[in-house]
Amino acid sequence: MGLMSRVSISRLGFLLFIAITAPFCASATDVNSVRLGVHSDKTRFVMEMSEKPSYNIFFLPNPYRIVIDMQEVNWKASTLGGKGKGVIQAYRYGLFRKGTSRVVLDLNAPVKILRKVILPPSGGKPYRFFIDVQKTTKKIFAEAVKNTRRKQIASVPTIVLMVPEPKTGRKLRVVIDAGHGGIDPGATGRSGVYEKKLTLAVARKLSTILSANPRFKTILTRSDDTFLSLRERVNVARRNKSDLFISIHADSIGRSDIRGSTVYTLSENASDDEAAALAKANNKSDVIAGVDLEAQDDTVQGILIDLAQRETMNFSVKFAKLLIPEIAQSGMKVGGKSHRFAGFRVLKAPDVPSVLVELGYLSNHQDEKILKSSSGQMKLANSIAEAVEKYFKLIAP
Repeated sequence: MGLMSRVSISRLGFLLFIAITAPFCASATDVNSVRLGVHSDKTRFVMEMSEKPSYNIFFLPNPYRIVIDMQEVNWKASTLGGKGKGVIQAYRYGLFRKGTSRVVLDLNAPVKILRKVILPPSGGKPYRFFIDVQKTTKKIFAEAVKNTRRKQIASVPTIVLMVPEPKTGRKLRVVIDAGHGGIDPGATGRSGVYEKKLTLAVARKLSTILSANPRFKTILTRSDDTFLSLRERVNVARRNKSDLFISIHADSIGRSDIRGSTVYTLSENASDDEAAALAKANNKSDVIAGVDLEAQDDTVQGILIDLAQRETMNFSVKFAKLLIPEIAQSGMKVGGKSHRFAGFRVLKAPDVPSVLVELGYLSNHQDEKILKSSSGQMKLANSIAEAVEKYFKLIAP
């Protein structure tokens, strides 16, 4: 159903967004150290913790991974992740969602777990949780995946809807998606700042500005440092029957001289190599967080994209063309290729006009300075809000 027809039949249904969290309770547990050790017959992953952990472990293929979910913890270890040793190629950790922290071990070969141990405090050391892994056959690893798949699927929450529609009439719904979050930090700036922090700051400011207008109802896909799968982000827009979806990001590339904002709308074929590479990198966020995408159907397939999305994509382009000059007036540079097309998964809601805004490059000193400052964030948020106002005046006066 097109946007204008959905606006005209405004009194439909009941809606509420409720995120169902994983079954762990919030905890004051601190993780003070995370490390790897290599032995002749195994690789050991160790965490030092202030409290005894409760945990679930599951295996994921393509690529080989071990995922450890536990109660929400305070990460006091020095970094978000680290380089690997032995059969563990790399590891990362962080908040998966409220009540659950997650560790993902990327493996360079199929492995089996030799043992899982929790050592109680002794000799001045806190609780130590470690697992020993050893290289094994593909068949044995595949069996481990099968045995733990049910737990993994159960750990991914669903989205439920149920809040009554205001009797005075339907507001225009704008879903604001702060890119990345939790265990997925996104890009890292020159100063070490994480993309997930900056996107959330701009998203909150944009929500505040738009909410002051009685025509709009804003919905944040995340309001804190929590991980959301790409599918969940799209579902927030679709199930709230939103009229516009804005995903906010900030890129980082190898060249520090490149800067400026770019607005992306959906295309099955990216408009250039850079857009294709960026879409590929952002579409990996579910893999980074250890979500098994193979266990879920794709959001949009074949004929649905060709037909249902055609009208939606046209509205997305209209908004993008209004947004670019507004960003330029905010003081952020926009280039000659400021509107691009890419196959971002978060743009694939077939019935919701959607854009992905790369606010700037964290690899560029000037862009990073703007994105880190509250005034710069506010200017960008105001520019997006102004484009939203103009868009709805154009298509739904």
